[in-house]
Amino acid sequence: MAKAVRFHFPGAPEVLRYEDVEVGDPGPDEVRLRHVAVGLNYADIYFRSGTYPVPLPSGIGVEASGYVTAVGSNVAHVAVGDRVSYTGFLNTLGAYSTERLIPAAPLIKLPESIAFETAAAMTMRGLTAAYLLRRIHAFKPGDSLLLHAAAGGVGLIVAQWAKLMKLSVIGTVSTDAKGDLARARGCDHIINYSREDVAARVRQLTDGVGVDVVFDSVGRDTFKASLDSLKRRGLMVCVGTSSGTIPPFDPQLLAMKGSLFLTRPALADYIADPIEKMLLAHELFDHVGHGRIKIDINQHYALEDAVIAHRDLESRKTVGSSIFVL
Repeated sequence: MAKAVRFHFPGAPEVLRYEDVEVGDPGPDEVRLRHVAVGLNYADIYFRSGTYPVPLPSGIGVEASGYVTAVGSNVAHVAVGDRVSYTGFLNTLGAYSTERLIPAAPLIKLPESIAFETAAAMTMRGLTAAYLLRRIHAFKPGDSLLLHAAAGGVGLIVAQWAKLMKLSVIGTVSTDAKGDLARARGCDHIINYSREDVAARVRQLTDGVGVDVVFDSVGRDTFKASLDSLKRRGLMVCVGTSSGTIPPFDPQLLAMKGSLFLTRPALADYIADPIEKMLLAHELFDHVGHGRIKIDINQHYALEDAVIAHRDLESRKTVGSSIFVL
């Protein structure tokens, strides 16, 4: 019988349960998958805690890789035996499982150059890095970027890709060890926010000008420093809220700090178009497949250890990407 991690009410990691589940035949627009690896993402915590409310009981997880074992009558772009990965939102919820049914639309065929573990660690993170760098702003060589959580799964991919684009990258981290890794992956400068004033250090590194763009996945704890790090008419990209949501503020603040731009994008809106998703995935897979971008998988968990994995992720013990191996 298949296994899945589910939760029956929102709360702390301990609400997660490892349960037996029945997996039937796919509907007309569905496929049945046998997972090989499953991604662990901060979005999973939002679902589990109730920040993203869903009907309960519910599965959890939005990213995985594996083999197609059955297809519905309307499915044409994948076939039994295909190697695939996927990421999404509500349409892919339930990835923490050994087998599952899923709509066929989110599935991405994997080239042979991409291993299952790599795919599970990078499909969401890599596509996030792709749209941030290729769709949010018209970056040009020499532009400056402040990258929060530079040693996280998304951060390490962004840092490497940004260097391929010849950007100047300032990364923030919480420990010296994370700083060493982020620097090795492409950050030109590292700020340890546990002992340095981020905005003041950014101003120092940019001769008082500030950076062109900030990618801020932390949220509440870093929002003010991020705004204070931007140059006049710079762009603030709020891409996550791992420290909590940003409190309401008067938009006049953006004018006072230099006519700043602000956006809060979501991956789902940048991969909703199948052609755009294909183009972003192709560019990502090409970089990874040819070794230009390395995917750091530093934590491996068994699926039944989901509670431990969530504790580690919330306490910021993880570095790079984390996956469940089946």
